[in-house]
Amino acid sequence: MSKLIIKKNEVEGIPKTHFLNDKATLMIKSLGDLAGLKNLGFHIIEVEPGYDSTEYHHHHFEDECCYILKGEATITIGEEEHQVTSGDFIGYPSGGDAHSMKNTGDYTLICIVAGQRLQNEIVDYPNLNKRLYCYGEKSELVNINDISDV
Repeated sequence: MSKLIIKKNEVEGIPKTHFLNDKATLMIKSLGDLAGLKNLGFHIIEVEPGYDSTEYHHHHFEDECCYILKGEATITIGEEEHQVTSGDFIGYPSGGDAHSMKNTGDYTLICIVAGQRLQNEIVDYPNLNKRLYCYGEKSELVNINDISDV
């Protein structure tokens, strides 16, 4: 059973590496999961210097956002890079440009990351020429060049 109130001493970070990017290694506290939230992901992440938070990607249908609690990072949105630091908020609207975040500071980057969890979603990874189709609990990764119009 999920808890509606989660005390900070009740949560341990779990190490996670992105399935498409070995340099996207972080510690994650999935607070939304612990509280039983089904339609909203809410996480505290910690990224060590020199590491990415994820693979460069964009969502077709889900909104996503990030709030920097501590540290410095370089955010790539589309082809533009932006420096962010503690107190900065980044919004990634669905259907927007691809994005990624790298800890470019000297200390651990700590952020809140939140986003929708829709039953069906499409995520593109343009640097890898991959597309991820998500259907509830199942997902399918394909090469974008193998997709044909019908």
